[in-house]
Amino acid sequence: MSLLHHTTEGRPEAPALILGPSLGTALRLWDAQAPALARRHHVIRYDLPGHGASPAEADPPRTVAALAARVLALADALAVERFAYAGVSLGGAIGAHLAAHHPDRVTSLALVCASADFGAPEPWHARAARVRAEGVDRLAETAPARWFTPGHTPTEATRALVADQRAADPEAYAACCEAIAAYHLDEETLARVTAPTLVLAGRQDTATPPAHARHLADAVPHASLTEIDGAAHLAPAEQPDRVTTALLDHFGSTTAHREGPAAHPEGLAAHREGLAAHPEGLAVRRDVLGADHVDRATAATTAFTAPFQDFITRYAWGEIWTRPGLDRRTRSCVTLTALVARGHHEELALHVRAAVTNGLTPEEIGEVLLQSAVYCGVPAANSAFAVATRVLAELDKEDPR
Repeated sequence: MSLLHHTTEGRPEAPALILGPSLGTALRLWDAQAPALARRHHVIRYDLPGHGASPAEADPPRTVAALAARVLALADALAVERFAYAGVSLGGAIGAHLAAHHPDRVTSLALVCASADFGAPEPWHARAARVRAEGVDRLAETAPARWFTPGHTPTEATRALVADQRAADPEAYAACCEAIAAYHLDEETLARVTAPTLVLAGRQDTATPPAHARHLADAVPHASLTEIDGAAHLAPAEQPDRVTTALLDHFGSTTAHREGPAAHPEGLAAHREGLAAHPEGLAVRRDVLGADHVDRATAATTAFTAPFQDFITRYAWGEIWTRPGLDRRTRSCVTLTALVARGHHEELALHVRAAVTNGLTPEEIGEVLLQSAVYCGVPAANSAFAVATRVLAELDKEDPR
């Protein structure tokens, strides 16, 4: 049994994160995400047998369990005892199998455009037979229609993925089809997954539709679900930024929990679950308030404050600030006015900074406060101008352009 071809990025002493590709692609499927993930993880990407640079074999693995054993062999060869894992489609199936059958090895899990069951086995056996008879060229020709949304404009990255499909070894590809045909994780098996799990779905995915993702999220304990619009089956290539953000939030929160459990173990555990459940809210919160502020709030979370931190991430940032009806500039104007009216000066200082982040100029912030003087009262606006003057001066010192 040959070792799977792989690459590594990031510090070897950092928490390990293994990234698994989909059927027909190679490790470059994760090119857009790997650099960002490698800032806090030792990222290990691998190629399936007969895909990418992994060698073809006379008798390639024909079950997901056998493919998962290859991944464990790779981890063992790299002296990685425990690891986080993210996988797309077949790569996700491998991760789900590992998390269910080897829970002691998997610390955190992301299932991207994956499923507990990829449909009736007959079409997969038929595809395997066709590939053995004809090769993979025809599959490469039809790959864009299966992998990307209608009207997708090819990029260098997506064209390279199609080239990887064309270069796959036919027998290895057929064996993977047989692995998918035999794959099925029932609810009892999925309930054995103990790793914090993020399920990511492409809203336009016809290969593993969002209903498959919802089933996974319902069956895996404490799993969260994020659906990404404008993405089909290869979401990491078609919507790279949104997938990167979701993975950073999920793996970042679970890594922070592992690195610092001593201070407030119960609070951090509760907060980890809350943040993992609301990746889009956390992303907006970090964008608007600044990553440093949110990281400080996260680090200070205790068992007592964890429910409130989860509430504001879920409700304020995940449900209100993400709504499309108002842009962020307008939401900043509304927020400043409300904080002036209620005299919440500490929050006001925070949101003056946020307003600048969202594109308001100091002059526009002044106009908002002047408007507030009419409807909220002159004393309230007077205090607000004092707060804003201080914050804007601090910002000038931090960035004196």
